[in-house]
Amino acid sequence: MGQFEPGKAILWTCPFPIERRRRVRMMPAPVRSREEPMRFLHTADWHLGRLFHGFHLTEDQAHVLDQLIDVAADARPDAILVAGDIYDRAIPPAEAVSLLDDVLERIAIGLKIPLVMIAGNHDSPERLGFGARILRSAGVHVTGTLPATIDPVLFADDDGPVHVYPVPYTEPAGVRDVLGRDDLSDHQTAMSAIVDGIAARYPKGERSILVGHAFVAGGMESESERPLSIGGAGTVDAGTFAPFDYTALGHLHAPQQMAGGRVRYSGSLLKYSFSEIPHRKGISLIEMNARGECAIEDIPLTPRHDLRRVEGTLDEILRGPQTGESADDYLVVRLTDKKLHLNAMGRLREVYPNVLHIEKPWLEETAETVRFRAKPGGLSDVELLKSFYEETTGAPPSDAQVRLFVETVERIRLQEREAD
Repeated sequence: MGQFEPGKAILWTCPFPIERRRRVRMMPAPVRSREEPMRFLHTADWHLGRLFHGFHLTEDQAHVLDQLIDVAADARPDAILVAGDIYDRAIPPAEAVSLLDDVLERIAIGLKIPLVMIAGNHDSPERLGFGARILRSAGVHVTGTLPATIDPVLFADDDGPVHVYPVPYTEPAGVRDVLGRDDLSDHQTAMSAIVDGIAARYPKGERSILVGHAFVAGGMESESERPLSIGGAGTVDAGTFAPFDYTALGHLHAPQQMAGGRVRYSGSLLKYSFSEIPHRKGISLIEMNARGECAIEDIPLTPRHDLRRVEGTLDEILRGPQTGESADDYLVVRLTDKKLHLNAMGRLREVYPNVLHIEKPWLEETAETVRFRAKPGGLSDVELLKSFYEETTGAPPSDAQVRLFVETVERIRLQEREAD
């Protein structure tokens, strides 16, 4: 497994430079010459329709998607790769659907740039895939449900084709049903079977890209990501994607890389949890030469409201933002004075209207509260069950009880994807 390097802009060396281009609008699809590399934009985890501590983020998402469209108009990629979690829930609100409709029209019709888009674990595969055959005629290639045979979307230059394989998120049980394989017990075996099927069919020596939605083992998590599995079998090894020149992934919200840079998460469009405050959100511009070698540039996106943490006494914070800071940012306020304040949130919002949360570190939690709290990097759901069961009964649960718990929770999560 490769070493993750979050935030690094150039993933590996390439014999050609990345050049910024003059911004254009309403141009025909790009035609690449032999001297010019193929170019793709990689983005993921838009989570359209998301609510964050009671704040609707649709306008914030529209703001950064405007910038993505500007980058596409400037860079003129051969395609935009959108690696899942387009929506935040299976049944998105109307304003999220309208925003996606607007973005797709401006890219595919206005700029005539194709898109390859897959469903993530937050999306309803059937709803996202509605109208896929009609959309394909406009250059929007949407894959919601996993097909038995994954056909590539082809792009080409004078050096030949690039095969782009869209692999939507699918539970292992779903992969078993589609492929007719009873031996696929977890995400690793399921993804390996999918990749093996692709590798057996595509022409050797030609360039290839996989667009997927998965949790690569060792990846840096964030608090806003929904777990793919509760039984500890939700990860996939980076080496699984070795047959491809580049793997464009979604699911993890921090930009990061592995396998020498050939496997990469572009990260989410916005900061969707307090753990993402240090992240630099953006999209990835990939340039691929005739040999499949790639150079990658991270292009930052500027949020309408940044997510920041401010710390100090209430009186200090009420003095207002420092030079260069915006009073309209989304804020987590960490109060250091060891006393209770009457209507602290109301007073803070008079200065900072978008305060989301107040932290009071001096109010220490009890050992029991900490012990049973579920958090990233802490106890898993199964570990919490075992700890709670033993604390309650004096003995650990049996293997059969643990299996029943895992199966029940996974069934509930599948139902929640349609009920959200």
